[in-house]
This record gives sequence, C-alpha cells and structure tokens, in this order.
Amino acid sequence: MGQDDWRKLLCPKCHQLKKTCSCKIEPPAPSKSTVVRVGRQTKGRGGKGVTIISDLPLNEEGLAELATKLKTRLGTGGTVKDGRIEIQGDQRDRIIQELEGLGYRAKRAGS
Repeated sequence: MGQDDWRKLLCPKCHQLKKTCSCKIEPPAPSKSTVVRVGRQTKGRGGKGVTIISDLPLNEEGLAELATKLKTRLGTGGTVKDGRIEIQGDQRDRIIQELEGLGYRAKRAGS
C-alpha cells in the first residue's frame, strides 16, 4: 500500500483509523438534485396545523439535528416522526427560506 492508500483509511481530523475514530465526521452537503417537500397538515390535531418537512436525505440523527436548528431559528416547537420533521404552526414560507439558506432545494407541497 502506498502513502495515499493509507490516508484514505485515516480520519482527517484525528488521524486514527476511520473504523476506530471517535470524532464526529461532518455529514455530506445537501444534494441539489433532491427536492425537500414542505407542506401543512391539520388532520388528527384538533384543527391545529403543523408544517411537515419530508423527503429529506438524512438519517434519524441528521433529522433530529436539523429539527433542533429549525425550531431554534423559528422560535417554535416540533418533533421528528416517521422520517419527517413536524414544526408547530403554518411556517412553510419561513422554513423554505431557512432550508434554502442551508443548501437544500425546498418546494411547497399541497395547497
């Protein structure tokens, strides 16, 4: 193995093997080809609306991190359920603006 081959096996931050590395590697940048859907839903909530963010190319940990960031920036509550982020209230326009600022392609879903 050459020197370049060894570098591929090492973490760029701590220079340990990637298998045994304990530092957190940054998630990849959002793909411009994936379109995130932002819709509104009131069904089963006693008439109170929530904004649903779906089709995100993230795992559960990434969804939770993004949800926390959005809740903080919007000053509202929310949760992660079934691979989607739910934010309290009708926040579609603000969420689309925040997601686009983070590098995602966001589109309003529904009416």
